[in-house]
Amino acid sequence: MLVPLLLILFAAPPAETDVAAESRHLSNPRQVTFGLPRAGEGYFSPKGDWIVYQAYPIGYPFYQIYVQKLDENEKTPRLLSTGRGRTTCAYFSPDGEKIIFASSHTDPHIDETELKAREEAAKGGRRRYQWDFDPNMDIYIINVNGTGLRRLTDAPGYDAEGSFSPDGKQIVFTSSRDGDPDLYIMGADGSNVRQLTNTPGYDGGPFFSPDGKWVVFRSDRQKEHMLQLFIISVDGKKEVQLTNNLDHVNWCPYFHPSSKYLIWSGADYSQGPTGPGAHFNLFTMDLDWSGETVNAGHVQQITFSSAADVLPVFSPDGKSMMWTSTRTPDGTSQLWIAEWLRDRR
Repeated sequence: MLVPLLLILFAAPPAETDVAAESRHLSNPRQVTFGLPRAGEGYFSPKGDWIVYQAYPIGYPFYQIYVQKLDENEKTPRLLSTGRGRTTCAYFSPDGEKIIFASSHTDPHIDETELKAREEAAKGGRRRYQWDFDPNMDIYIINVNGTGLRRLTDAPGYDAEGSFSPDGKQIVFTSSRDGDPDLYIMGADGSNVRQLTNTPGYDGGPFFSPDGKWVVFRSDRQKEHMLQLFIISVDGKKEVQLTNNLDHVNWCPYFHPSSKYLIWSGADYSQGPTGPGAHFNLFTMDLDWSGETVNAGHVQQITFSSAADVLPVFSPDGKSMMWTSTRTPDGTSQLWIAEWLRDRR
């Protein structure tokens, strides 16, 4: 199964952006990753002074994990992963001392895997984003200085898309160990694994709520590839569907630190995957916590661009928003950051 992101181009024409519309929500948008062919899926350190992300190294066909100081004068990334295999989904521990990420560097056929990827790249053309459910993918933890790499999962199948609970004691992640991708929770040391969802289709991209009591995620359980947003209590007893429009793809939800709303990326597929609306912009959804569960509230569009705007996250203080975008001058995917204006009015 492939997450339906085949229309996110990593080499796209220059974007047309409605700057005035975006200025109601964002201030001083700027590119923060440079020097690598493409980069994305970035997350802040707990203090907001570093970021971790995935990027293609020059001359290598798969993403690797990099850390970088978030400083206007510092644009040099440092490789954190092993340099081989597919890697994805890096995330800081709440104490800022460790980072988890998924990697397939222990693939027993890695030489063949790399050769095939290089042959495909040599064919040229604009490469589209394709999420690979690599069965050799496992979750690893490493010190932020690059030492002490340790494997946390070893079950057969794809294990990735991990993130920490706010107290740092648990990790929620996606695994195909039962035959299709579902959500699981384990201890921060890889122990006490338990299944959280068990529904046919893909459940993935999970993040804990700021209070640690809920997990937000994406799923195509209703219609293959047409992702919708869901939220589930950490005990699995309560689940709420937040979006329900199978003409739209909704993915990569992320909580604001206030818990008052979440942000995600969505696209209109009502005229097909190549239709005029089938490019991704960012949206927020208010959350109503007044009852015993959570209810979806007002939805507002945040970005207004012909570029692909995806994978948004907030800084720990909620004052900045970082996302992956092809609005770069050369149309490649890079990380962007902007001041977040919603809570400053």
